[in-house]
Amino acid sequence: MKPKKIRGVNLGGWLVLEKWITPSLFDGLAAQDETSFCVELGEQAEARLKNHWNCFITRDDFAWLAHVGINAVRIPVGHWLFGDGYPYHRSYGDQLFPFVTGGIDIVDQAFDWAEAFGLLIVLDLHAAPGCQNGFDNGGIKDVCEWHTHEAYIEHSLTVLERLAARYAGRPALHGIEVLNEPRWDIPTDLLKRYTTDAYRRIRQHCPAEQVAVVFHDGFRPYQEYLGFLSAPEYQNVVLDIHRYQCFVQEDVDLDIFGHVQKTLADWKNEAEDIIRELALPVYCGEWSLGLDLKMLKRWAEQATQHGQTEMDDFQLALAYRAYAASELLTFEKYLGWFFWTYKTETTPAWCYRDAVQRGWIPDLGSPQQFAGLRGEILLGNQH
Repeated sequence: MKPKKIRGVNLGGWLVLEKWITPSLFDGLAAQDETSFCVELGEQAEARLKNHWNCFITRDDFAWLAHVGINAVRIPVGHWLFGDGYPYHRSYGDQLFPFVTGGIDIVDQAFDWAEAFGLLIVLDLHAAPGCQNGFDNGGIKDVCEWHTHEAYIEHSLTVLERLAARYAGRPALHGIEVLNEPRWDIPTDLLKRYTTDAYRRIRQHCPAEQVAVVFHDGFRPYQEYLGFLSAPEYQNVVLDIHRYQCFVQEDVDLDIFGHVQKTLADWKNEAEDIIRELALPVYCGEWSLGLDLKMLKRWAEQATQHGQTEMDDFQLALAYRAYAASELLTFEKYLGWFFWTYKTETTPAWCYRDAVQRGWIPDLGSPQQFAGLRGEILLGNQH
């Protein structure tokens, strides 16, 4: 089976809330994640959340993605997707089942839209019971207990199997990701055991020639997965890695030239090493244009050698276009990539739609979009 190159986006902040993506949804609340959102609002959560589901991403968004050349979406979902029956966690307080039901209907609709516009879907278990990473995107901020209770692990496997059974045979289903970003200190052996169990559950419904089983690296070196889930016993397994340059001080301190150099040297060399050594295909399942704004000030000061403290719009666009181009060149080495994320309210460097409309990321559906720019360059060279 020849794999298809995936060029995709994440539909983050839709079925698993992240406050920084949609701050307006959290107006007036102390909540920091979907669990505390539902607990704090109680019965009022349903109307607010269902309105968000119906308005934040629509059929028109799938049409736009197809129009600009995107061929896949990665859809984060929570362990509560199928409704009541998930294990209790103390953060729920007096509510046994605090999460709003009905999200599975939205996923059904997403499959209809994807198939209407020729898009593929990777379903991603983004938030597991007890939370697997302590991040807001895991459902409960500052809690990481998924790996400490067998009931949490078993429920995660049950959700994956139900997803596989429900969407097996749907043309849009390209893959199922067994767990997003399990934290670095969860034992690798536990993750391998869970991933292997998940593979078997998914394969009961989805044959390898039709659906990939995807697993995240858990923020650890790819060398820890050498020989893991390899052929011929296991087929169509994909490793997911996430690459950002804005979460550690060493990256924050880089200027734009440093960011581009890291991408085209370090990340490019890493990609070639992984491809050569790992017997599994790879997605870069998350990346963005997110950079600390200190980088922009520093670049302006060093590049112009005068007292300028802010980049103008032209310089800012150049910086983002250069960074985007370097990332795309590197990530094209892999089986595919998914930008994080499609839509945000206030952060254009993390918003694929904004980035394309601002010209930072090329419109993949219009290969001639730079023809005019090329003509201007040629004309300029004549003078």
